[in-house]
Amino acid sequence: MPDDLDFPAAPPITLRQALPSDIPALLAIEERCFETDRLTRRSFHHMITKGNAMVLVELHGDVIAGYGMVAFHAGTSLARLYSFAVDPPFRRSGAGTRLLTAAEQAARAHDCIYLRLEVRRDNRAAIDLYKRNGYREFGVYADYYEDHMEALRLEKRLGAAGPSAPLGARLVPYYQQTLDFTCGPSALMMGMKALKPELELNRPLEIRLWREATTVFMTSGHGGCGPYGLALAAWRRGLDVEICVKDDSVPFLDGVRDDDKKEVMRLVHQEMIDELAGTGVRVSHRTLTSADMAEAVRDGAVPIVLISSYRIYREKFPHWVVVSGADERFLYVHDPLVYDEQHAHIDRIFMPIPRQDFERMARYGKAQLKATLLLRERTSY
Repeated sequence: MPDDLDFPAAPPITLRQALPSDIPALLAIEERCFETDRLTRRSFHHMITKGNAMVLVELHGDVIAGYGMVAFHAGTSLARLYSFAVDPPFRRSGAGTRLLTAAEQAARAHDCIYLRLEVRRDNRAAIDLYKRNGYREFGVYADYYEDHMEALRLEKRLGAAGPSAPLGARLVPYYQQTLDFTCGPSALMMGMKALKPELELNRPLEIRLWREATTVFMTSGHGGCGPYGLALAAWRRGLDVEICVKDDSVPFLDGVRDDDKKEVMRLVHQEMIDELAGTGVRVSHRTLTSADMAEAVRDGAVPIVLISSYRIYREKFPHWVVVSGADERFLYVHDPLVYDEQHAHIDRIFMPIPRQDFERMARYGKAQLKATLLLRERTSY
């Protein structure tokens, strides 16, 4: 064989962020990889140009071999592998592992401690890839895809060695609020279900709890639920409840301008205070630190906490969440609000929030209202 015989060189492999000009190639990969639940041109364009996300592509020469799309979430240390695909001709080339590694590096660069994803139960090759790279299964979504296939929920801890699951004395189930104004009842339902597993979570209960706990008026729209109304609703259903607030002020009053509405809110508040006097609900004039909440979780309580939504949603409205676990660095939160099409339940379950960040968001309004309910099993009636 002649020594000077030339063989074509393998095309160079490069990895970079996706550009809008890549969208036609990405859509073609979607067509070849997925029969249902394909991303649209609009979705790709949004995630590449506007979304709080990073879209990574691997190129073999000038041909896109696959992509990984990582979505980030304001206010939390959680990232989601929103979509991931390797074009069939490039499978078994190592592209999947390289893209997955790059997605994890992108998540770490955003100070994320977990990367989560959903995958079809029948996608054996993808499941094997993820598990080889350290992902663990932590749940299942039934009837998740367009063809009714289940989705496995997987996650990987990206930071220092530690538990993959939040530490907590109780398993707190998840419930998504069905109305814009029912975060309080939905958070309460999750806490009650953790303590009373026989409780059925459904929309009639969500609305019934809202009717019991509402303050009647808010800044605009439907009335919100304050700590006193939620505490009464929980007590009526057989739970031990402690209300932790900094003072006796009427919750949310500073957000209402109309004097008649303010008077109605005062009357509702006083009625709740009078009813609480005949119960075993304890009112503690103290504000809980993140360390206090972590200790409560370890002791078997379920904290229901009022936060300002601004750090997560960039909108200022009062919002109730559940502290569902804790470790030395994070509080883990169930958020009942699934905000838009970029988010799913997987983004709202066990959201890791650095303790100091959670303390900053656990207050609302000009009055810096701080309110937490500690739910426990009731040992006597």
